[in-house]
Amino acid sequence: MAIVAAMSAPLPAVAQTARELLTQAAFQDRSQSAALARVDRARALALAAVQRMPDDQDAAVIAAGALAYRAKLTGSRAEAIEARKQLQAVATRFPRNAEAQIGLGGWHLGVIAKVGRIVGRAMAGAQKGAGLAATDRAVTLGGNRAFFAGLAGLLRIEADPADPRGRVLLDQATQAPTPTVLDRIIQRNAGAVLTSLKQGDAKTARALADRLLPFGWYDDQ
Repeated sequence: MAIVAAMSAPLPAVAQTARELLTQAAFQDRSQSAALARVDRARALALAAVQRMPDDQDAAVIAAGALAYRAKLTGSRAEAIEARKQLQAVATRFPRNAEAQIGLGGWHLGVIAKVGRIVGRAMAGAQKGAGLAATDRAVTLGGNRAFFAGLAGLLRIEADPADPRGRVLLDQATQAPTPTVLDRIIQRNAGAVLTSLKQGDAKTARALADRLLPFGWYDDQ
């Protein structure tokens, strides 16, 4: 969507790292095939890094996250379930890794947003409580960065625009440091949703949260 493109910082035309590939696919691509190719490339790079260095936390988390993104793009229930298992595994192995926690929380809440709590739990094991708990852990572990507070807030508002914790997290994100491209993207997106909430427009806030989360451009097609 144009609104996402306008609010997202431009990325290099050719991404060099797995993280850059995922960022471009999640926030800038508008073609399923292009995004899927980028996600698959990111996962391949991350898995290769894990083979070289089994204790590489970043690579392990990115590989699991890339599978979750792939499942989102393909709609594959089997891939979604496998992604949950891999995200849970890295979150358990690296319990103080904030990205593992936000990935796991985002998986649970994202599935529920897509198909609902009952279907999400029955078909893929998604649980709202587990999702909220994991995102809260990510905010605690992630330090004062806009990315973690902003993403957690967007996920909460997508689920319930009246969630007071979500609004607090969005406000926190708009004032937090932005050391990376992802931080800057999420800070801007958090600010847009927070503006709608302050205007009392819960419907727009929820719709914006959905569009401004990773791959919101794909959900809107």
